[in-house]
Amino acid sequence: MGNELIPLAQPVLGRAEERAVVEVLRSGQLSLGPRGAEFERLFAARVGAPLASAVSSGTAGLHLALRAVGVGEGDEVITSSFSFVASANAILYERARPVFADIDPTTLNLDPRAAEAAITPRTKAILPVHIFGYPADMAEFERIAQRHGLAIVEDACEALGARHRDGRTVGGRGNPAVFGFYANKQLTTGEGGMVTVADPGVKEMIDSERNQGRAPDMGWLDHDRLGFNYRLSDIACALGIAQLQRLDEMLEARARVAALYRGSLAGIEGLELPCEDRDGDKRGWFVFVVQLPEGTDRDGTVRALAAAGVQSKPYLPAIHTMSFYRDRFGYEGGELPICETVAARSLALPFFPEMTESQVGRAVDVLRGVVARAPTKPFSHSWKTETLLD
Repeated sequence: MGNELIPLAQPVLGRAEERAVVEVLRSGQLSLGPRGAEFERLFAARVGAPLASAVSSGTAGLHLALRAVGVGEGDEVITSSFSFVASANAILYERARPVFADIDPTTLNLDPRAAEAAITPRTKAILPVHIFGYPADMAEFERIAQRHGLAIVEDACEALGARHRDGRTVGGRGNPAVFGFYANKQLTTGEGGMVTVADPGVKEMIDSERNQGRAPDMGWLDHDRLGFNYRLSDIACALGIAQLQRLDEMLEARARVAALYRGSLAGIEGLELPCEDRDGDKRGWFVFVVQLPEGTDRDGTVRALAAAGVQSKPYLPAIHTMSFYRDRFGYEGGELPICETVAARSLALPFFPEMTESQVGRAVDVLRGVVARAPTKPFSHSWKTETLLD
């Protein structure tokens, strides 16, 4: 048992989810049925949003939300490079340009001051990412957006269950906010996502464009705008409804695992843990990402953990360091020093609601041993001589 693999992530699925899916299968209506509207209504109520639109993925939601706020060819959207690549890719889908600004070294979220300094006459929107479930400083981003006449789209794909210091839930401020439901998220539909909005007109646009540009009162062969196949099936929505009913339980379980890690990892010299909740902000736990001691060979650490049966992952590489973005925009390293340093040190440990205390203990023991004997590797801000990714 001691060598049994500890996976990086694992969804919580049971008989309620099975019954919900089977019920849809037996109904014969697998898409565009009643489960979609029900899931949207329940999800919107959960995060305190007036309206929500279910979509096929968080990426699809980001794309539709950016279109809904008017982002188009030649525009610039300021965002974080310390994110999953989808948040930047969605900007490129509309032939706009992602402009990366540096991050706060504590929360790892987009730094509002850096974001404001990056504004140009071509800036159309700001896309903050609630990274690893910690709420971005939306009050400050909203002040910046108001001063400069900009739109906001929130990438909340990792932040279900998070809450701002003013008491509002992430996704409930009125800006288009996008959630993702991949299998490692707080709630899963396998693949899927949700866009929460306040404006009925924005919801109408998103609902049409996710369904090939068809308006609600049009026949299925009539379409009055460009659209996409970004629908979420009734099978997935039924699964989401069942997951929503146990969301509090799963969020509490994630917080329990995070607390176990905090207690067990204390004392590893140079290891930095995820920031504590502060000033009333509350994290919705998604992953448990540490920053290794400076100079530690992060990729070597991943391999050593794997050899001991503990899955881990570099989480996350900075988007502007990826080959596609380097080649397209000419990044050479050093443009975002905080982001680049954090990305080079970050490591996601196994983390899921049903993780046991003994699994946490074994993961920590292995990490402690690996870090103690890990070779060091100098960090460079240049990718001309080395890369942060194997």
